[in-house]
Amino acid sequence: MISRRALCAGAAVLALATTLAACSFEPEPAIPQALPPLPGAAVPLIDVDAPGRTAGQLADWATGVSDATGISSTALEAYGYAAAVMAQSRPDCGITWTTIAGIAGVESRHGTHRGASVDVDGTVAPPIRGIPLDGGPGVAEIPDTDGGALDGDAVHDRAMGPLQFIPETWRRWGVDANGDGVVDVDSIDDAALTAARYLCARGGDLTVEAGWRQALMAYNLSGEYLLDVRDRANTYAVRSAP
Repeated sequence: MISRRALCAGAAVLALATTLAACSFEPEPAIPQALPPLPGAAVPLIDVDAPGRTAGQLADWATGVSDATGISSTALEAYGYAAAVMAQSRPDCGITWTTIAGIAGVESRHGTHRGASVDVDGTVAPPIRGIPLDGGPGVAEIPDTDGGALDGDAVHDRAMGPLQFIPETWRRWGVDANGDGVVDVDSIDDAALTAARYLCARGGDLTVEAGWRQALMAYNLSGEYLLDVRDRANTYAVRSAP
């Protein structure tokens, strides 16, 4: 999975100021450096098997957290729903919405990278695509694996969507989280739950430092990336705490 590194390399090549904002983050001085990150505002109990966009049950919760964190309510519904699903399907994992939000903040500014926005149904448009993974400076080389069907590039793979999955990873782990019958990398609902599933599979118990570190390093093999996600996640946790 190539993510922040690819986006930031793109910023260096294209000199896009909007992209640079996604590559740097200064936590407030009082934010703790807890690992794993703090859980933040508790996600209310919901029926995770309800029909339709089940994440919408978290609208009231997400509105309050949105006011505190600046993250859109729709994105927060997706993160909260992903954490709620994993709490039932993988209670041994313990992933929190703050970890998912920390990753999404680094990857795409919660689906707003380069002018994109998150619709009320969770669709991110225009689609977010990273730079070609062509082996350039600071970029991994990944030849095309999907014929360009998912990422629009038939020569090299590109990271895709608000959580920046490469095609191979998405084909293996992608899941329909909003009940529309489509496994869509550009849906923040599908992407958030897919990321949660992937992290739990890679890290095991994310309530302990070793497991959390292992999961994050599997997502992106970068110590700088791990610390950036940690700081964002803790910032969201502190701001959203009652």
